[in-house]
Amino acid sequence: MSIVTLLPFIVLIGAMFLMTRSAKKKQQAAAQMRNEMQAGTGVRTIGGMYATVKEIHDETVLLEVAPGVHAIYAKNAIGAVLADEEYNRILDGADPIHGDEQPVVPDDASSLTAASADEAGDKGDKIDLGKSEATAAEPAVDEAAADKAKDTKAAEDTKDVKADADTVKDEKKSGDDEAK
Repeated sequence: MSIVTLLPFIVLIGAMFLMTRSAKKKQQAAAQMRNEMQAGTGVRTIGGMYATVKEIHDETVLLEVAPGVHAIYAKNAIGAVLADEEYNRILDGADPIHGDEQPVVPDDASSLTAASADEAGDKGDKIDLGKSEATAAEPAVDEAAADKAKDTKAAEDTKDVKADADTVKDEKKSGDDEAK
């Protein structure tokens, strides 16, 4: 066998070694992070829930997920131990980009529409929607006719239901009479 035929196998074994080595380092770092966890620190679970550590046991952790609400989790369910400032920032909902600056909110909508009013120019306050009064009156007549047709159909359906109920009652009575 020549070295050329063994070269692909050597490269494959080397790649597998490097991949397992990096995965093993990540696992060791995660285990070390979980072991260094202390009561009172903020954590994020692998499900994305933020909580405060209350008690640490061998394989489990007691977390306070809300004030007065405690839950027991496996240590392996802890995805990250957070620094106090980061945990408080997440809980308070502070925006890290703007910091202490408060967003400016206008008191009225005029500042939002001022630019579009300037662009409108000489058109004035009226807006042409392209409808005339005659075409606006025609649909109203059609709607009234449609409503009347619906009312008539509803009345007919009600009569049919009452007639069906009376028929069922009569059949039931005749069945009771036959049984006697």
